[in-house]
Amino acid sequence: MSDTLLYSVAGGVASFTLSRLHVMKALDPATIERLRDACVQACDDTTVRCIVLRSNGPAFFAGAVHRQILRPVHQTITTLRRAPKPVLASVHGTVTGAGMSLLAAADLAIAASDTQFALAYSKIGASPDGGLSWFLPRLVGSRKAFELMLLPDCFDADKALALGLVNWVTSSADLVTETDRIAQRLAHGPTFAFGQIKALVNESFERSLETQLGAEAHSFGLCAGTADLAEGMSALVEKRNPLFTGK
Repeated sequence: MSDTLLYSVAGGVASFTLSRLHVMKALDPATIERLRDACVQACDDTTVRCIVLRSNGPAFFAGAVHRQILRPVHQTITTLRRAPKPVLASVHGTVTGAGMSLLAAADLAIAASDTQFALAYSKIGASPDGGLSWFLPRLVGSRKAFELMLLPDCFDADKALALGLVNWVTSSADLVTETDRIAQRLAHGPTFAFGQIKALVNESFERSLETQLGAEAHSFGLCAGTADLAEGMSALVEKRNPLFTGK
């Protein structure tokens, strides 16, 4: 899409690769608008079954430099959360500012073992943006969220794993391989069901148990009418791996 944001689709996986080496992945208005548009494009592309956020060079995302990017950042975050496809963040180097928001918005995350994380907003006298005040309490609990935001010390990948900010930690040398392995596993999964799972989880904090049970019953009914469920049941009976199509 541009020299600062590389967009590619292969094997059902849409990869967004930020490539702004000269500013350590700081997001400017043009780049975040391209990222927002790429998210919409990937959501609309029926060949895309999984979305991966990653970057090349020494860092993932090291924050933002323009206040005017807040609207497209928030649009990007909303699109990623509502995407009916799994979103995987693959991070390394430094993750802070808007990078933390993108990490938190992803459904799953893998980090290189040397990654450093920080929520530095209060260090400059600012409050968080990009949905961090919404995501963090849900990911780590309110006490830890306050700690990370009020006392914004840098922390490493092992702590991020312990907190639940990332799902896996791997060596820098294996990050690309492990990211691709997970992405392909997601892309070959029952992506219609994945979309239903995302919608259920996203709404679960706002619903009563009874309302959530009703929503689960509705989603299960939708899945029951898919070819994927029929294939999954046949594969289970025949003791083979299923071949899901997302339909």
